[in-house]
Amino acid sequence: MIIRSSGSRRALAACALALSGLLLSSSIAAAQKFDVKPVAEKKIQHLPPGPLFWRIDNFPTLAQAQAAAGPTALAAEVAGKAWLFTLGKRGGSSPGGRKVIEVGPVPAISAPEYLLRVNSVSGAPGVGTRVHTHPGVESFYVLTGELNQKTPRGINHVGAGQFLAGKAPNTPMMVTSAGTSELTALVMFVADATKPFSSPAEMP
Repeated sequence: MIIRSSGSRRALAACALALSGLLLSSSIAAAQKFDVKPVAEKKIQHLPPGPLFWRIDNFPTLAQAQAAAGPTALAAEVAGKAWLFTLGKRGGSSPGGRKVIEVGPVPAISAPEYLLRVNSVSGAPGVGTRVHTHPGVESFYVLTGELNQKTPRGINHVGAGQFLAGKAPNTPMMVTSAGTSELTALVMFVADATKPFSSPAEMP
C-alpha cells in the first residue's frame, strides 16, 4: 500500500490540471483552421496589355455588379457586400460602382490560358496555410485583422485596408493570420489554367 502526503496529492492534482489545460489548448488549436472559400472564377484566353491592376468596386447589389462586369471581371458577394474585381489598366472605373482600391501592379504572367479567381479567406490569430505554390500571381486585400505572407525573400505584413500585389508565379509561400483579431481578406488570382491550381512546396 502506498501512502501519499496531502502535499503530494496537491502536486499530483496540479499536474493533472496543467495537463488537462494543455490538452484542451491543443484541441482548440487543432479545431481552428485557415478557411479558404472560392467565390468566383472564370477562364480567359488573353490578358489586357500593359501593367495590370485589380480594381475592386462595391455595388448596391450583386446583380448590378454582374451587369457591370467586363470580360476580365468577377462579381461576388462577400461579407454582406456586392463586389466587382476587374483586372485591367490602372485608373479605370465601373459604371454604378464605388471604387474601393486598386491592387497592383500585378507581376507578369504568361500562359496558354488564364484562370481568374477570387477567394475569401479567414482565420483566427496564429492560424495559417502550409507552404505552397500557385502557377500564377496571388494578390491580397485585407478587410479585417492582419496578414503575413512569408516567402524566400522574407515576410510581408499588411493590415486592414491594405494590399499585397503578389509575387512571381511559383513562389513558395505561407500565409498567416498575424494580428490579435480575426483575419478576413479577399484574394485575387491570375493563374495558368492548364496547371494544378495549388501545389505543396518547401521554403528554401
